Amino acid sequence: MPRSRINGNFIDKTFSIVANILLRIIPTTSGEKEAFTYYRDGMSAQSEGNYAEALQNYYEAMRLEIDPYDRSYILYNIGLIHTSNGEHTKALEYYFRALERNPFLPQAFNNMAVICHYRGEQAIRQGDSEIAEAWFDQAAEYWKQAIALTPGNYIEAQNWLKTTRRF
Repeated sequence: MPRSRINGNFIDKTFSIVANILLRIIPTTSGEKEAFTYYRDGMSAQSEGNYAEALQNYYEAMRLEIDPYDRSYILYNIGLIHTSNGEHTKALEYYFRALERNPFLPQAFNNMAVICHYRGEQAIRQGDSEIAEAWFDQAAEYWKQAIALTPGNYIEAQNWLKTTRRF
């Protein structure tokens, strides 16, 4: 049984109902509908912390989805899972792939900046200030791109950029 039919969360059920209605009235191919079903089920599993199941659904959605814009969101969500699992190198790879298909994903730039900032903090703890500065500079570049896309967001990042004189 598809996950969308067994989920008990009210918001997820509402989303599933609306999505099913849209899939019926918007002209789409059966492949597009199937890809969206896997994507939706992946989001549901991800929201419940079932990352292995979410990844299986996202990989299947990627196999079926042909639209680069839609693929960018699937790739972004795969990156989120790898970030949550502490697999930062893999996460960065998926964020890059998402941005190749859709360069207007400020959340991907932000997440990449957070990873770089984290790595900079790790380098400081290891006593390597030169490597830390390189990571912090990279984080700054990604945050600048996120902020350029959504100027009212990422206030903490803007403050960090100002206080570190990277803005």
